[in-house]
Amino acid sequence: MSNLLSDTIVGIATALTNNAISIIRVSGDDAVSIVNKIFKGKNLEKVKSHTINYGHIIDFETKEIIDEVLVNVYLAPKTYTKENVVEVNCHGGIFVTNQVLEQIVSAGARLAEAGEFTKRAFLNGRIDLTKAEAVMDMIASDSRKSLSLANSGLRGDIKMWIDELREKILNLIAIINVNIDYPEYDDVEQLTNEIIKPQIESLRDLLKKTLDKSKDASVIKNGINTVIVGKPNVGKSSLLNMLLSENKAIVTNIPGTTRDIVEGKVNMSGITLNLIDTAGIRETDDIIERIGVEKSIQKLQEADLILFVFDGSNKIDEEDFKLLKLLDNKKYLKIVNKNDLEIKLEEEYLKDAVMINTYSNDSIIKLEEQILKFLKLEDVTQNLSGVITNTRQLGKLKEAYSDILEALTNIEDDAFIDFIEIPLKSAWTHLGEITGEVSNDDLLDELFSKFCLGK
Repeated sequence: MSNLLSDTIVGIATALTNNAISIIRVSGDDAVSIVNKIFKGKNLEKVKSHTINYGHIIDFETKEIIDEVLVNVYLAPKTYTKENVVEVNCHGGIFVTNQVLEQIVSAGARLAEAGEFTKRAFLNGRIDLTKAEAVMDMIASDSRKSLSLANSGLRGDIKMWIDELREKILNLIAIINVNIDYPEYDDVEQLTNEIIKPQIESLRDLLKKTLDKSKDASVIKNGINTVIVGKPNVGKSSLLNMLLSENKAIVTNIPGTTRDIVEGKVNMSGITLNLIDTAGIRETDDIIERIGVEKSIQKLQEADLILFVFDGSNKIDEEDFKLLKLLDNKKYLKIVNKNDLEIKLEEEYLKDAVMINTYSNDSIIKLEEQILKFLKLEDVTQNLSGVITNTRQLGKLKEAYSDILEALTNIEDDAFIDFIEIPLKSAWTHLGEITGEVSNDDLLDELFSKFCLGK
């Protein structure tokens, strides 16, 4: 990605489809003068900042009118990029949008690369990396909970938490350095491993708590992989259709109808469930069905939530036992289907189960309540302080946690104080990479290339 901040860049900030309006964004020192060359209306170089100006975009060479527009002018530094920014609101046809874009390029702007607007906001000190990545997360949000997590990053909650943590580590490093370089000073506390150990243990516990909480929050952000499992013909596909409110899966009374994975998404009280209806798991000679069964077993291993469906109108049988064996050491929510019929399932399997039938609205409400209760995610969404869901950021947090563990190991080994300082410095650096306080060009290029062109 170009590092030429002196360039004035332009990009389409809205989806390039036939919409009512398109927005073309221009950023850089010459943004106003460049757009002014092709604008017929007020002199944009003399208008006030944060104003909307009516006029027309004209051809740079022939002066022919191309489109009727509204032009927003924002003068530095109170803009997204901290540069002069102009936004041209034109009619939303693909052809006319590209025509306006072409004229702005002809007048002297360069086409922006993916994520270059947000990269400039970062390089100009407008935002840190956590806020930049929160922009991506906000765009990708598909539920209220994931949007809340993105807003937390955009508010600067993550940066504030990281900065406080780095300050604690830096204080420890400073104390260690004073002891190493000036051991003769009377007013300097003589640092020993026993004195420093509790402070590093406190850092370890804080990072561990954050990693655990962030793991749950990541599930909310990305959606909860929810596998519906049960023997053939217990109503798995009917359950999927009920949750999705559509007939996505074929439903018959013939066992083995679902031979492959059927997927769908449902938003449940602000949380997205990535629903997967598996093929009924059983022994079969049918090659296609057997492949479906193997894929079902694989999905079980990857699931965040397992909905185990029993047929309440029948007693437990060998196929149920085999499935339960597959779920050893896994948490799952028991669902007893067909409660509109005579219940024959043994009492022990009814305990803590959700009783439903796939024809009742009351069953949907009851099931949703129990799923949310089973997930136990209330604490995560109520307190977002220090919660990290971005994969890159989590990776750096894990590296910092490993560094802190190494420092504690060195203390246990009664190592010299110098050898405790090294992993502490590494932890401080890894945390700085989360916010961009410590960065490199390759990291930034890779990060911002994931943005759309108008961002």
